[in-house]
Amino acid sequence: MSKLFSALLALCSFLLTQCSYAQFATADPVGRPWNANWIAAPNDPGTGYGVYYFRKNIDLAAKPASFIIHVSADNRYKLYVNGTLVSLGPARGDTYYWNYETVDLAPYLTAGKNMVAALVFNEAENRPEAQITVRTAFIIQGNTPAEEILNTNNTWKCIRDNGYQPVTGFFAASTGELVDMNQSVKGWTVLDFDDSSWPMAANLFQGHLKGGSDGFGWMLVPSSLPQMEMTDERIPAMRKAAGITLPAGFPATKTTVTIPADTTVSFLLDQTHLTNAYIHLKFSKGKNAGISMRYAESLYDDLKKYGDRKGNRNDVDGKDFKGRKDSVISDGSTGQSYTTLYWRSFRYILVTVHTQGEPLVIDDISGTFTGYPFKFNAAFNTGNTEIKKILDIGWRTARLCAMETYFDCPYYEQLQYIGDTRIQAMISYYNSGDERLARNAINLMDHSRTTEGVTQSRWPTHSTQIISTFSLWYVGMLHDYWMYRADSNFIKDKLVGERVVLDFFNKYQGADGSVRGLPYWNFIDWVGGKGWDFAMPPKGTDGASAILDLQLLMAYQWAAELEGAMGMQAYAALYQQRASQLQRTIRAKYWNAARKLYADTDQKDVYSQHANALAVLAGLVNKQDLPELCQHLLQDKSLTQCTIYFKYYLHQALAKGGLGDDYLKWLDVWRDNIKMGLTTWAEVSDLPNSRSDCHAWGASPNIEFFRMVLGIDSDAPGFRRIKIEPHLGELKAVSGEIPHPAGKVAVAYALEGGKWKVKVVLPEGITGTLVWKGKKYGLKAGENRLEI
Repeated sequence: MSKLFSALLALCSFLLTQCSYAQFATADPVGRPWNANWIAAPNDPGTGYGVYYFRKNIDLAAKPASFIIHVSADNRYKLYVNGTLVSLGPARGDTYYWNYETVDLAPYLTAGKNMVAALVFNEAENRPEAQITVRTAFIIQGNTPAEEILNTNNTWKCIRDNGYQPVTGFFAASTGELVDMNQSVKGWTVLDFDDSSWPMAANLFQGHLKGGSDGFGWMLVPSSLPQMEMTDERIPAMRKAAGITLPAGFPATKTTVTIPADTTVSFLLDQTHLTNAYIHLKFSKGKNAGISMRYAESLYDDLKKYGDRKGNRNDVDGKDFKGRKDSVISDGSTGQSYTTLYWRSFRYILVTVHTQGEPLVIDDISGTFTGYPFKFNAAFNTGNTEIKKILDIGWRTARLCAMETYFDCPYYEQLQYIGDTRIQAMISYYNSGDERLARNAINLMDHSRTTEGVTQSRWPTHSTQIISTFSLWYVGMLHDYWMYRADSNFIKDKLVGERVVLDFFNKYQGADGSVRGLPYWNFIDWVGGKGWDFAMPPKGTDGASAILDLQLLMAYQWAAELEGAMGMQAYAALYQQRASQLQRTIRAKYWNAARKLYADTDQKDVYSQHANALAVLAGLVNKQDLPELCQHLLQDKSLTQCTIYFKYYLHQALAKGGLGDDYLKWLDVWRDNIKMGLTTWAEVSDLPNSRSDCHAWGASPNIEFFRMVLGIDSDAPGFRRIKIEPHLGELKAVSGEIPHPAGKVAVAYALEGGKWKVKVVLPEGITGTLVWKGKKYGLKAGENRLEI
């Protein structure tokens, strides 16, 4: 086998020396072996930073009704037909599951000559942490023999753009780029561009669908995701300028700005809210002028004095700017255009221009928003404007943290962490009803499992990180999907992985069931305090932690339900047995009857909201103790307090304890975010020092306004039965709806004349129960009206 591998590498080396969006197509993927080749630039090792252009002319006798191709690249591509951008990709994955996109080119083709071109870029050592790579390469496969005229091989031409250089420095979401227009290739996407001097592309090796070969290179699979949204957006505000007076209306409307020769100017642009966008800069003249654009979520108080401390995000006066940068050097011609290779995340853009001997003209600067094409298909109708603002900010946060995967944050990392993603998937179920990104996330997490059985903390990623506790939240994600989406077979296929995860944890359980010596990062929440170490919970004299034991208990409970319903009964019995043992141990070891609280350790000298919230959710608090424990959770400040992230679990516990009517009183951290000028939810509750201004794990109100306040929840796997248990607090008139696998669930509550008028509309074939102040009322499919 080693000789074969060496021969393949030698063959590749020899060959190298020789040498507005389309609608997401729905055709079946190619069922036969591919006969297209992966291609690359000749005489190029393909492992370094580079931007490459591929072109091929084709002649068509008539405009086709359909022309479907499958396309992929390493690292990424932009595909053009006759000068129009038609596809971006591929969706991120790993080499064992390398995505290709399916695109119908017919709307962009004409009778006669046509040009198909692609930009392929490889950020190499500067690539995003989430970008896995083999080497620079590009492939197109026609869906049928008729489309194979576009198959990639050495009939394509390819050239490297020498105008691009990376802006180096660590940044998990990749760094910036420097483009010298004097060296860059321009106009290469259009039909009449002269590419006669371009060399032919080099064949690497044949493309193979996953399972169709030995797995060498990329194992191709069809992407399960739609193309990302691309919506043009103007930058509405210019906040300050130095060295120049800018015209009114710039840049909200397209306005020409001239910077004199031998001048340095700067100006600060404000999108007014955080966004993810490709930046478009159009400019003319100004030979060798330098233009830099730096991007930031917010400005800083005084970097030298306070470090990364942030104040009100709306303030710009007296602030320092720090952020990633792209730079462009003008070649002096008219009508130059620059677009970032990949999108940027920002609220503020600091533009600095330094001209040489000729004035530079900025013709325009704007952006194109991009993200997973979620639609908000829920409704929450109330006169409470604060609720609307919280929902709007939460939805923006969720959208900015969703692209080809869910993200922890769009600005810094763009990594799909399981702890974050569990909450993000629930937001998708409740607000959109589109589960494709959640399914993709579950698949990727399943792929990430190591030989030990534990998942990686995030996937995809090109460097290893294991947060062992996140593997338990992964089991929770499987249970969530099973309860809220109508596709149990999808989860049934994941039960083998769930068993392997739990076997990993079982190895670290002692005779009493407690977890000891659990390796890797035992992350729980970004909190400090006695016993906490880099977000890991306190451990007792025996090396065990109540929080770890409780999280494992919940995973066993979820697994027992999953296995009992659709797996093997033997596993269900095993996990129930392990759960029962943990229940006994946790009660005996951590319960403090005098304080009516669970301690974090067997020494019972430190307590947290985390341990007690999980104990409530795991069913370990007796009914008579539950009210007092929940009051402690709310009022006892000696408990280690949850941050915005873990409040997702805290609030569920408080509602289970009968306090859900107070939900609107628990939102102070979100109110603080609004007061501080944030337009998305920050990573942690310490707002001045929050590194990230956009973390979707804080958008849990976008679940709970519907699940807790309106009271709409699943009461059976697949959401096939519904429980309506509202917690209205002081609201007297409110209505809303959420998407459901069978349609929509709508509710309306109004207090009139001392009586509540209740309307519940369930999808066809779905029944449910209304729980009102402890009393249950049966609900039928269709409209239900009650007066209570």
